[in-house]
Amino acid sequence: MDLEAAHAALDRVRFSRVPSHALTAAEISAIRALLWSAFGDGEDAMAESDWEHALGGAQFLLELDGEIVAYASVAERRLEIDGRGLRTGYVEAVATAVTRQRQGFGSLLMREVNAYIAAGFELGALGTGQNAFYERLGWVTWRGPTSVRAPEGSRRTPDEDGYILVLATPASPPLDRAAPISCDWRLGDAW
Repeated sequence: MDLEAAHAALDRVRFSRVPSHALTAAEISAIRALLWSAFGDGEDAMAESDWEHALGGAQFLLELDGEIVAYASVAERRLEIDGRGLRTGYVEAVATAVTRQRQGFGSLLMREVNAYIAAGFELGALGTGQNAFYERLGWVTWRGPTSVRAPEGSRRTPDEDGYILVLATPASPPLDRAAPISCDWRLGDAW
């Protein structure tokens, strides 16, 4: 099923955006199963710290015939671009059920995520190796050096260079995508 066919199935699709604390036990179980299956066992495998990063913000669910087939989370973070702090909607744990991938459901869900970020944040950001998927939805790859603002001071994260994407919003200042960008520190993966 392509994006056009996914649109044709819209009468069977339901979007939800809920805060983490409003997720039911059944939804949490279904989301976790989806995430661990979608990310597989390899280098990109889902970790418990990745799940924890997805909590605390807005949870986006796309259900098809009552089954969660796509998921994403947006958590508020403070990113700095060339020293200027920006209230950022940081996208975490984007996944589509393995049996539903490449059928347009992830794109449908990300359009909802994009609209949410555009309405409430100065910037959207995410870390990924799937740049082309997000770029066709309006995201752009950050070209400047990345770092994390850790308790002991700023520390470069060169392994993330080229893997951070941003989404400009109506509240975004002019962005020099070659400028340094940094995130706040957290347990697990910084980005």
